[in-house]
Amino acid sequence: MMTAPEVGQTVLVRGRPYIAEECTEQALPETTQQNQHLVTLSCLDENSLDEKLQVIWELEPGAEIREASSLPDVRAFDDPGDLDAFLHAVRWGIISQMDHSNMQSPFRSGIEPEDYQLEPVARALTMPRVNLLLADDVGLGKTIEAGLTMQELMLRNRATTVLIVCPASLQYQWRDEMRDKFGLEFRIINSESVSRLRRQRGIHVNPWTHFPRLITSIDYFKQDRVFQRFCETLPAEGAGSWPRRYDLLIVDEAHNIAPAGSLHYAKPSLRTRIIRRIVPHFEHRLFLTATPHNGYSESFSALLEILDPQRFIRGVTPTADMLRQVMVRRMKSDIVAFDGTPRFPRREIHPLEVAYSEEERTVHRLFQRYAALCTARLRDAGGVPWLAMRFVLILLKKRLFSSPRAFASTLEKHAASRSRARTAPRRHRQAQWQLPDFEEMTDNEAAEALDEVLDNAAATLPCPDAEEEQALTELRGWAQRSMQRRDAKAEHLLDWLQQTLCPGGVWNRTRVVIFTEYMDTQHYLAELLNKSGMGGERLICLNGATSAQERERFKAAFQAAPDTSPVRILLGTDAASEGINLQNHCSRLIHYEIPWNPSRLEQRNGRVDRHGQHAPVVDIYHFVAADLAQGQHDVMAADLEFLYRVVNKVETIRQDLGKVGPVIAEQVEQAMLAGGNRRRELVTSRAERDAEAARTLLKLDRDLKRILQDIHSRMDATRNELLLTPEHVRHTVEVALRLANQPPLTPADVPGLPAGRAFRLPAFTGAWAACLEGNAHPYTLEPRPVVFSGDDAAGRDDVVLAHLNHRLVSMSLRLLRAQLWASDLDRRLHRSACRLVPSTLISEPVVVVLGRIIVVGSTSQRIYEEMIMAGGRVRAGRFARMGVQELENFWSSAMSLAPVRAEGLETSLSELWTRIGPAVRQALEVRCEERLKTLQSRMERRAQEEVARFSAVMDELTVMIRKHLDEMRTPQQLSLFDAEEREAFQADVNVLQARLRRIPAEKEEECRHLRARYAQPRQTLFPLAVLWFIPQSLARGGSR
Repeated sequence: MMTAPEVGQTVLVRGRPYIAEECTEQALPETTQQNQHLVTLSCLDENSLDEKLQVIWELEPGAEIREASSLPDVRAFDDPGDLDAFLHAVRWGIISQMDHSNMQSPFRSGIEPEDYQLEPVARALTMPRVNLLLADDVGLGKTIEAGLTMQELMLRNRATTVLIVCPASLQYQWRDEMRDKFGLEFRIINSESVSRLRRQRGIHVNPWTHFPRLITSIDYFKQDRVFQRFCETLPAEGAGSWPRRYDLLIVDEAHNIAPAGSLHYAKPSLRTRIIRRIVPHFEHRLFLTATPHNGYSESFSALLEILDPQRFIRGVTPTADMLRQVMVRRMKSDIVAFDGTPRFPRREIHPLEVAYSEEERTVHRLFQRYAALCTARLRDAGGVPWLAMRFVLILLKKRLFSSPRAFASTLEKHAASRSRARTAPRRHRQAQWQLPDFEEMTDNEAAEALDEVLDNAAATLPCPDAEEEQALTELRGWAQRSMQRRDAKAEHLLDWLQQTLCPGGVWNRTRVVIFTEYMDTQHYLAELLNKSGMGGERLICLNGATSAQERERFKAAFQAAPDTSPVRILLGTDAASEGINLQNHCSRLIHYEIPWNPSRLEQRNGRVDRHGQHAPVVDIYHFVAADLAQGQHDVMAADLEFLYRVVNKVETIRQDLGKVGPVIAEQVEQAMLAGGNRRRELVTSRAERDAEAARTLLKLDRDLKRILQDIHSRMDATRNELLLTPEHVRHTVEVALRLANQPPLTPADVPGLPAGRAFRLPAFTGAWAACLEGNAHPYTLEPRPVVFSGDDAAGRDDVVLAHLNHRLVSMSLRLLRAQLWASDLDRRLHRSACRLVPSTLISEPVVVVLGRIIVVGSTSQRIYEEMIMAGGRVRAGRFARMGVQELENFWSSAMSLAPVRAEGLETSLSELWTRIGPAVRQALEVRCEERLKTLQSRMERRAQEEVARFSAVMDELTVMIRKHLDEMRTPQQLSLFDAEEREAFQADVNVLQARLRRIPAEKEEECRHLRARYAQPRQTLFPLAVLWFIPQSLARGGSR
């Protein structure tokens, strides 16, 4: 009978070495003689970095279990420095689930993370199941926080399969950030990638199972066929929930999946329902949003329930203590430097005063008259014609504020649609009218939809009368005359750019971002800039039609240092503003028109006002009329003055945009179309009062200073315990390259860095050539040197940080660790060394043996790893074991010295080893048993603590559900709901009642799983290396 491997054992499969990570017995029909085992393997071959393999062990030809590595046969010695590199490689690969103090993910990222970004990582380490709402302010780096947390879970074998669900515009940003900053490959699932996958693997391939780390957009995911294919990967209804099918779910912009808020009841959207459907099948969940609370407590509690249904229920406002368990929320004002000064730049709003011409003011009055004429006959009637006309007028008014060309383009389409509507039949057309959501469209989609929208709108309207026709003709005349000319606003913009970017005709280092809502306006401004000598290589235009490849190329040019890239102006539309970060060398942003949606305004500002901005001030500019005092009499000045008040109001209530923003947007529309009875005040006091309760709930009482101090202490402890220094990482890479017969690193001269801190990568061959990927500068495409210190890489893009997850370092570590089980033919290290130490430290030889222990529980999940050592003095040819503390003190002193090789002792020590080797091995095994006994009590305590904590959560949930059901039964509450809300309300009552019935079984199953994780621990010992320490008085000589 073929014996299946145990977790942690080394096996040889298909000619390559693997380590068994999981072994699951598969029950087969009674006719078979033996059960079979599904074994999950992780490749140890340097040429197959991170490759996973699953095999049915009994059916895999040639599979064999290799004995755990034995102590090296001490007949030859390595250079002590080479053995140090081997031990570093092993030490940096050891991470224990039970160790909550050390954090390794910061050392495995291509950035130097801020201290506050590590708080979610520290939280996750203490949670048996990670459910976190990352709700930091815009621009604090939630993506980095999620990446660090994910990395830590993966390092601890707590997560392998990851799904990121985000808005479509952020997919490529997520993919690139995970690759560039964390060394992790993610694949995007969309219609294009699925088609490509089907061509490669056949039409029946399920895209959700082809790779362990995936990214998809929420709107693609919610399509019926797409979602159905994902559900095919889930267990059948009623099947057990252990183990969960997937490990980690990350939802970006998570407020989009919260049920829509209303006065009485939060109705779930399709987005809400699909995320709620898949959440139970993920072990861990990270939800990211800067606006977690939209002002409606029902909606917020429903979002929390999706995140952690064992702690929250919809309809019940969570307590501050409950929120503190799952939510991480800091505002920029909370993050200060050591001396109390702000760590983020302040934002300043500046008006750009424009002297508008009388002709421009006249056309605004004319449009107001046209709007009044169009609505006069429809206002009282209401219904679809009124909504359609209001929608068209809003389109025209917004484009009139943008540019003559944007207005002319839309006005011509409006006039043509009304002309066609005179002869088109109007039957059944009103029923087809729907308000389109241009906010959710790309530029191309909006342009394509506009003609149809205007035709549908015109079909619902009565024919224009003579006055409307006359006003429309005058507007069209002005638009045609003006669409190719510079208006006053464009003239002022060009003057400002000339003075700010190239005073005296000499371009400086200053950059600026200009945002507009419309592609017509973008093209209009681009033409003016080119004619004024500010286009060409100085200008980049981004819009929804820009391909993903061009978008990345343009972003790289704008983010590159001004001395490297000539680009100074980025002219973008709103459809291009999502998910693009532009803060590296730019702190100025101009809104060419003020969006009527406050959230859009803040989204634009967030492109430069975010983590990584080095300027002390972020300057935001808006256009206003030069004579604001005339606002009471002049339509145009009054409109601009009102919009500028909106800008300032948005700046003061940024935290409350979820609640107050829609109120502002509604009032803007009213004001812009109000005519003579114009709204003169922006009234948000009631919405702000309503938002106060949400703000108070989210402002948790936390000692952030103490938390950050603790994180600093833990980082220092990790660095010291693991000997994680730039010098050690570089030395380890250099040793690995030499052992792999690859060319060495060569020093590089980099401005601003001392000599010997940066190194150029040579022309690697074979599998090592992959180390050059991602090394090219994103703009110049020139190869960049690597550095090994985060301080050397901070704030610059002309070098690459070689962190522990960088391909070069990863392959180096993998090669060195593989020496543990290398065959005689493949061996490149003997795993033994002889070091010369001062006679003042020891007077007789000391031999130390190191080993690695792996402990797994009854679920075969790896829960603990550690490097241990045992050793003693050699007296008269006998081994005398040293005590644990005595040995650790000696080791610390001896290894702090520069490695000096003791020469000429190979023969005598080899002969001595034949006599004392068994005793040394026994000392290591005894030390292993001692550690296991200590660990058993720790694991028992841990299991009890996790069971008690989970039981308390479920008991509290039971009480909350019962109380809430009692409150929901009041007839007065039902009377406030409409029919749809009542139906959803009753469905929720049924769900809660079913949830209550499931809690006992769920509690029992989860507690059983928690206990099993730590039950029946068994360890595997891997002897690593033997080190001899020889006092100088006994050696014939030594050399470094």
